Amino acid sequence: MTKEFSPDRLDIKAFAQAQAHLEGQDPLSQFKRLAQEAQGPHDDVHVRWAAQGELRSETGAAPQVWLHLQAELDLPMVCQRCLTLAAIPLDVDRSFRFVADEATAEALDDESEEDLLALSKEFALRELLEDELLMELPVVPMHDVCPDAVPLASSDADFNQATSEKPNPFAALASLRIAKPKQ
Repeated sequence: MTKEFSPDRLDIKAFAQAQAHLEGQDPLSQFKRLAQEAQGPHDDVHVRWAAQGELRSETGAAPQVWLHLQAELDLPMVCQRCLTLAAIPLDVDRSFRFVADEATAEALDDESEEDLLALSKEFALRELLEDELLMELPVVPMHDVCPDAVPLASSDADFNQATSEKPNPFAALASLRIAKPKQ
C-alpha cells in the first residue's frame, strides 16, 4: 500500500524516504498573497507545480532529505511600458535540503550553498510554492515586446526642448578641407 501525501500537511521525511512525487494545478485564488499581485481578470489562471522528495547519501554521513520543487504560472500584471495587461511568466525550479530543526538551519545557513529548511511532519508545501513564486515577481513588469508601439509624448517644455533637433556643433568642421602633406 502506498502512502498518500498532502501538500497542505506534508511529512517531508516520509515523502523523501518514499521518493514520492506530487503535482498539481491549483487556481491562483488558493495563493492569497500571490493573487493580490494579479491585475485584471484572473479566474482562469492556475499555478502548475510539482514536488519530488529524495534521500541523498554522502560518503560517511547519514542520508539527507531533499525536496525538488518546480512551479510556473503566467501572472496578469500591467506592463509598465505600454500600460496594458501582460501575462508575466513566473518559473521556479529549486531544491531544498532539510535539517533537524530551525536552529540547525540557521547555524548552517552561512556556510551552506543550498537552501536549508527545518524538517516537519506537517510541512505546508503550498506556502513554500507561494513564497518562491513571490520572489520571482519582477520589480518592473513588462512585455518582452509591447503589442502596440509606445508613443513618447510630453507636455513639459524642458523635455520638448531637450529632444528637439539641434544643429550639430561640429558641422563647421565638415566643410574644412585638410591639406595633405606633400611627399
